[in-house]
Amino acid sequence: MSQIKYSKLLFCLLPVVTALTCQYSFSAEHEQVNWPYVNTKLKRDPAVEAQIEKLLAKMTIEQKVAQMIQPEIGYLTVEQMRKYGFGSYLNGGNTAPYGNKRADQATWLKYADEMYLAAMDSTLDGIAIPTVWGTDAMHGHSNVYGATLFPHNIGLGAARDTDLIKRIGQATAKEVAATGIEWSFAPTVAVVRDDRWGRTYESYSEDPDLVKRYAGEMVTGIQGDVGADFLKGSNRIATAKHFVGDGGTERGVDRGNTLIDEKGLRDIHSAGYFSAINQGVQSVMASFNSWNGKRVHGDKHLLTDVLKNQLGFDGFVVSDWNAHKFVEGCDLEQCAQAINAGVDVIMVPEHFEAFYHNTVKQVKAGVIAESRINDAVRRFLRAKIRWGVFTKSKPSARPESQHPQWLGAAEHRTLAREAVRKSLVLLKNNESILPIKASSRILVAGKGANAINMQAGGWSVSWQGTDNTNSDFPNATSIFSGLQSQVTKAGGKITLSESGEYTSKPDVAIVVIGEEPYAEWFGDIELLEFQHETKHALALLKQLKADNIPVVTVFLSGRPLWVNKELNASDAFVAAWLPGSEGEGVADVLLTNKQGKTQFDFTGKLSFSWPKYDDQFTLNLNDADYDPLFAYGYGLTYQDNINVPVLSEKTSPKKTVNSDSHPLFVRSLAKNMTWQLADTSTQKVLASGASATSGDKQSLLMQSVNLSYQEDGRGFNWRAQAALSLSYLEPTPLDSKFSTGYLELKMRIDKAPEQGANLQVMCSESNCLRDIDFSSFSQLMADKSWHTLAIPLHCDDSDQAEQPITDALRITSQNLSLAIADVALTIKPSDDSISLTCAK
Repeated sequence: MSQIKYSKLLFCLLPVVTALTCQYSFSAEHEQVNWPYVNTKLKRDPAVEAQIEKLLAKMTIEQKVAQMIQPEIGYLTVEQMRKYGFGSYLNGGNTAPYGNKRADQATWLKYADEMYLAAMDSTLDGIAIPTVWGTDAMHGHSNVYGATLFPHNIGLGAARDTDLIKRIGQATAKEVAATGIEWSFAPTVAVVRDDRWGRTYESYSEDPDLVKRYAGEMVTGIQGDVGADFLKGSNRIATAKHFVGDGGTERGVDRGNTLIDEKGLRDIHSAGYFSAINQGVQSVMASFNSWNGKRVHGDKHLLTDVLKNQLGFDGFVVSDWNAHKFVEGCDLEQCAQAINAGVDVIMVPEHFEAFYHNTVKQVKAGVIAESRINDAVRRFLRAKIRWGVFTKSKPSARPESQHPQWLGAAEHRTLAREAVRKSLVLLKNNESILPIKASSRILVAGKGANAINMQAGGWSVSWQGTDNTNSDFPNATSIFSGLQSQVTKAGGKITLSESGEYTSKPDVAIVVIGEEPYAEWFGDIELLEFQHETKHALALLKQLKADNIPVVTVFLSGRPLWVNKELNASDAFVAAWLPGSEGEGVADVLLTNKQGKTQFDFTGKLSFSWPKYDDQFTLNLNDADYDPLFAYGYGLTYQDNINVPVLSEKTSPKKTVNSDSHPLFVRSLAKNMTWQLADTSTQKVLASGASATSGDKQSLLMQSVNLSYQEDGRGFNWRAQAALSLSYLEPTPLDSKFSTGYLELKMRIDKAPEQGANLQVMCSESNCLRDIDFSSFSQLMADKSWHTLAIPLHCDDSDQAEQPITDALRITSQNLSLAIADVALTIKPSDDSISLTCAK
């Protein structure tokens, strides 16, 4: 590095300098970095290339652009697919066919058939190109009711078993095939550097080498071996994601900025792409994050110069969910910059029609060169032809769809149980308390003991996994159920008590605690100290210890967390990560057999370093100041005679929380809030998830919409008289500091009410602080765009503020369509808000 560039780097590191300056220092002057040309095993077939060129010659610009647009099934209709012939579509983490979260295999196939047949209808445009369906099969076919859920990637990384990874890929492909879906958005090959990131569990390891070894095996499992069964039979199109640097953002902020030079980007964050491309991966998903201040979705150097040209990737690049919006100069409905940068298929869940028409105009105006469009479509068609979609009939008639038993197959669950056993890492086993004799008297306690949603985590039937119950996981086994089965067979006695209460003192307690489910963005944290249910969990451990009961803690988490207090209160401590649907794999290792002999020893080794201090956010192998509590690769076995000493419980100072604003629904509901849908009947529906309907199933419908990020808003459609409320779970007094403040929310009115509609704010059982007719919102109703609305709460001197509030917001109408996001109490309104006067 030259002296000039070195000076710029030092300047960039100064805290007073903006990210824009850093962008210039790192990326405006790309130093020459050699990226390896990947010697992919997959070679181009001249016959395939000829077929592509023949198709391109027949296609209009409109038809080509349609191939590049990917809508989401919650917004896409069969009629729209027939009209435009979109090249692909997807289901998001909260969406299933016809809005049925528990849709069976036949229902998934029925929906796939409808979309396929609509795309193949050539009566409107004279050409028939089969569409393909993409899905996030993150840890198994994980969004589908009844599917096998394997441990999340962080657990698989601890297993250190490449053959296991390949077999999981094969099993997942079969389950995806059974539902008629052609394309899997997996594997994630991020190399995480800050464990506060909410997607840490999607990463195999902090070690690029392990990610590299795993990525190629998972791609081979999903797609098949190049030269053998590649993309044949049950094999699906795989996706390596997210290119590139997603695991390296500052402070672990999802979709944030990754500050690193290009050599570091290559050597740390790109390792998984080398092996994935070598094994012929057909799709790479671009990353939400920025690299040194520039959004990757708009970075031609990375997507075209590096990925396609230098690495030699000949598949197609797909964008992430509405990620094009964040590229400079783009919005939800247009983004020539992302296409010109090298994105080939644009994931536009909701605004796909506008995006389609705008892109066609941009091509015809020369903003996007037709040669770039041809390249994008050529790449996508190549993958489709390689998979064989042109030679296959509708999804339900394909040979691989004739196996409904593949979904949740017994042999797949056996494989998942094996993966659970191999992923468990024994951090502490003082006085060799483990294994436990299955004939013992065992108390099983803790919030996670019989909660399959906690052991499954996010991306499990629903996106965040927060609104799931055990009934959403048919045939799955909770950790308690697995323990119970084996203890009962061995003649022991087992009791489940979440609170740890017992009538007869047990020989040992197994306490299952951990993080509540979460997924990307919502899962980001500021502190590494175990926060979820901490007080309850720690008090439970301490109480059992005080009763002189040996305590074995099974810890469910999507990342290493600072748990020194919990470790000190436990005789044994097992990092179980997020094991998925087969909880009995935990019992296989913790318990002996009936004869008192070990069934399976611990073999799992940490693929992420475990923090010694609560502020070790970026603790990674080979760091200059590397000082973990448990190092990368650590993991005890039953042969080890090691006692973990008492650990320091000192914590670092906590930041002062800004209390000028109190969120009620910002990205997700506050813990004391719920949506309430009420029709003219007496039945009221409480909804905490992404979608719901009023009790009569027709008067009021709720579904997720997108404001800034994926599903961070809610859309409401009134078809008859009904009331919507953002309600407190228990009546709650209004905090006095907000009595002269505002209720602020973002609102988009898609369809104005034909008759009177009212918005009421801060309602008790008898009255509301504000009652506003929708005629006051003429500015909002004029353009169908998002606006920030600030409603003052201090318009009169009534004592309403002293009465417990039941509903923070209430809207009553009979014919209205709108969307709501970012609802909060605030002391002063935002600068861009429309502040209502008290007169209104």
